[in-house]
Amino acid sequence: MSEPQDPKPSSFPQSTHEVGAPPQTGRSGPTPQWQQPAPPASRPGYAPAPPKPRSGFGRGFGTGMGFALGLGAVMVVGSIVAFLMALASLATMSVSTPAGVAATEVATIWGDPDAEGSLRAIDIAGAIMADSSDGALLGSGTYGYEVASTIDSLTTDDSAGLVLLVNTPGGSIPGSKAIADAVTRYQERTGQPVLVHVASMSASGGVYATATADEILADHGALVGSIGVLSGPFQQYTNVTAIGSTILTAGIEAESITQEYLSAGKGKDFGNPFRAMTEEERTRWLEMLDYEYGQFVSHVAEHRGIDEATIRDEMGAGMFANNKSLEYGLIDGVMGRDEFFRHAAETAGLDPDDTRVDAFTYPQSFWSGLLGIERIYGESPVAAQGSGVTPSLSQAICGPTSVLAYHGPLTAVCG
Repeated sequence: MSEPQDPKPSSFPQSTHEVGAPPQTGRSGPTPQWQQPAPPASRPGYAPAPPKPRSGFGRGFGTGMGFALGLGAVMVVGSIVAFLMALASLATMSVSTPAGVAATEVATIWGDPDAEGSLRAIDIAGAIMADSSDGALLGSGTYGYEVASTIDSLTTDDSAGLVLLVNTPGGSIPGSKAIADAVTRYQERTGQPVLVHVASMSASGGVYATATADEILADHGALVGSIGVLSGPFQQYTNVTAIGSTILTAGIEAESITQEYLSAGKGKDFGNPFRAMTEEERTRWLEMLDYEYGQFVSHVAEHRGIDEATIRDEMGAGMFANNKSLEYGLIDGVMGRDEFFRHAAETAGLDPDDTRVDAFTYPQSFWSGLLGIERIYGESPVAAQGSGVTPSLSQAICGPTSVLAYHGPLTAVCG
């Protein structure tokens, strides 16, 4: 018996089919039709219960709460935006200076706020200093540089004219001259009139500051004048045997007390109260005073049309009532405040009954405190005072070596 032999590989029938097609059986006959197997039957599901209908109250309450919350959010955001916009707007109505934050908000001080015509008013009150860096005094005053800056910022769109409301004993020459020069620039720039009203006094630096105005009117009983300069007081102690006590030290008594400055430069310790002023120092100081006095006289003579000899030899540094002020040409007339405003409106070509006068003013107290506003721009603050507080006073006014156009005792502002 012979053993069976393996068939050759080539003798095996070839089976070919496409993926997903029914396999071939190798039998002859018609090819059966292949069908896609049916997917497995899904399990029976459970539909969620329908929501319980909300009552009319519930629907209304929910809608109302949603509306209220949305409205509240809008109102809060709107309030914040409005507050920030108001704060930004108010920030433009103030300016930061060495003497604190100053208000630059404008309000009507005379006439109907809705009047079509307008005049701009600026106060020159109290002692005149130059800049806010000069410090403060025992009473409020005026910073001439700030007043000049305000005048320089005005245009024909702001008002039809400028009025200066004056009540001052004078002060520093730089501050007074700055105002006078700004008035001239305003006249040349705008072609509009500048009028002055003197309330109680326009002395020395007040005359200096306003001489360039177009017209000066004084109220009834006002005093005008004091064209002159001064400096001091220069104190000298002789045979000193005691120095008064202070908060920290007791009084000192001795047979003699000496005090000296260590200095370099001839006359550097000028004003030392423990030594006498030399004749050379006195001569030099008087020459400086004479120069400033000459400048003052020439300024008033030129702009008020008064002969220099009349000022030097006849008027001197006297203060004058309205009759003499008119006679010398220091003023142009006598008017009360209301009459003056109406006259100023007419001079500017306006109807007094349809004119308002605007000036810097403090904003409302809440905003004033929020912005830290301490004063009106151009006005100097009062030096801090109180029990145990030594006021820090302006050496530009209270220092003995300052040359001033000031009338009256400096103790009123320097103590």
